[in-house]
This record gives sequence, C-alpha cells and structure tokens, in this order.
Amino acid sequence: MSQTKRFSSFILLFIAILAVSTAAILIRLVNNQASALVIATYRLVFSALLSGLVYLAGPHNRSNLSRSNLIWMTLAGAFLAAHFVAWISSLELISVSSSVILVTTTPLWVALLSPLVLKEKVQRSFYVGMLFALLGGIIIALSSSCKLTASGLVCAQSQSGINTQTIQGMLLALLGAWMASGYMLIGRKIRAETDNSQYTLVVYASAALILLFMSVFRGEKLFGYSSSAYLIFLAMALVPQTLGHSVLNYTLKFLPATVISMALLGEPIGSTILAIVFLKEIPSTLEVVGGILILIGITVSVLSSKASNGV
Repeated sequence: MSQTKRFSSFILLFIAILAVSTAAILIRLVNNQASALVIATYRLVFSALLSGLVYLAGPHNRSNLSRSNLIWMTLAGAFLAAHFVAWISSLELISVSSSVILVTTTPLWVALLSPLVLKEKVQRSFYVGMLFALLGGIIIALSSSCKLTASGLVCAQSQSGINTQTIQGMLLALLGAWMASGYMLIGRKIRAETDNSQYTLVVYASAALILLFMSVFRGEKLFGYSSSAYLIFLAMALVPQTLGHSVLNYTLKFLPATVISMALLGEPIGSTILAIVFLKEIPSTLEVVGGILILIGITVSVLSSKASNGV
C-alpha cells in the first residue's frame, strides 16, 4: 500500500472516531421521547437507506456475494441490532462516560474469542489487561454510591456500595460490547472477501429488518414523534453510523484491525468531552479512575494480541 493511501486511511480513521463519539450525545437528546428499541430501529433503517443509495450509486461486484457470505452478513446484522438495543438501553441508566467506556471493551472480548473463532493466539499479558479492565469496571460500579475524598473512599451507609440501577446499566453496556464482538469477529472473517458497500448494505438492512420486526411485535410507537426527534434519528444514521461505522468498515481493508481497535479508545474520550460540553454531565473521580484503568486494560490486551499474531 502506498504512503498516500496509508495516510488517507489514517485521516479517515480519525474522522470516523470523531463521528462515532457523537452517538451517545444524540441518543441522550432523544431518549426522553423514544424507547431504546425505537431509537435503534430508526438509526438502522435510515442507515440502511443511506447505504442503499451509496451501493446503487457506486461500482460494486455482485459476484462476491455467495450464499455463505450472505448468511454471515445477516448474522452480523443480528449482532449489530442486539448491540444497539443493549447499549442504548444502558444510556438510560448510567452516565455517558461509563456506558461508552464499557461498550468500548469490545476489543477485549474480540481478543478473548479470537483463539476459538479465528485461531489466533493470545499472550499471557492479555490476561493482565483483562485484570486492569475488571478492576476499572468494579470502580465504576462503586461510583454510583461512593466517592473518593481526601480521607479515602466513602460509601453510603444505607447501601452495600453498589446501586442496582448502575449494575443493570453496566450489564447492558457490557452486553452491547459482547454483541459488538460478534459483529466484529464476523467482519474480520469475511470482510476481505466482500465489497464494502455491499457488506454495509446487507448488514444494515438485516439489522434494520430485525429491529423493525421487534418494534412491531412489541407494539412500540413508531410514528408521531416531534420533528426534532426525526432529525436526531437521521443525524444518528448520517454521522456516527454512516460517517463513523461505515468508514471504519472501509479502513479495515487498508489498516490492521489492531490499529482500528486502538483508535476506538478515542471514542469514550470524545464522548465524555461532548457530554461535558452539551449535557453538563461531568464524570465523578471514581468514574475517571475506573475509565482510565479500563482503557489501560484494553491497550495492554490489544497490544498483546498484536504481538502474538505478528500484526
């Protein structure tokens, strides 16, 4: 790959990280009007429509779409749908910084499952990273009922130290990370064999259809929202989804998956800054400490995975 192509790929990666950082903020602006399932549905429906236009407008090779790849893409769409429902639900229960940091642990689970799914090796240092991330998660769990003072850690006496709502939110964010891991593992398995616009269209369309079916089945309100809500739904499809995730899918062709996984660590930082500016949501000291430990854990684990597989 030429230096120019490599440089442009890194520029696109930077833009994509900025774009995905806006997702949590946009969701927070509309989750008082629509449920997590409806938000996820509209995000993927609009994204599928946009990716369809891109597919029709550009060159593509239909011969690459085998039945096997179509099944894998549909499964990736199911994982993506579950990821968004779980993660968006978590934003109703915990802070933007905690939710985004936990869902960003996806590279940990990808590396953990890679030996089984992709036959990749994992070094011992990977488990050191996992311990850092686990400790960070525990600290974030304590942040709802405890605070760090000059005299040490002080927790509310009436509680065990961990708020039930916080635990539910954390588990939903982690479920979002686990579902995203399935989505990414499938992408790594078949991405090199498929056209980017084709892959994006099939995955987004299958995810949208699954979510639309679930919304209808559950009797969710799909219409009658304010014009601002529909604009936010569209913005989620345009910015974090199309400009963010679709560009990330494209860069997988030119940059190692490890580089992209490391770059995604910028998302919680960007989301936290945006939450402070637009939502006046300032993370507590414990959330910051826990978040830093998780990011260190992800870094150690991803780098160990990179070394063991010679990337």
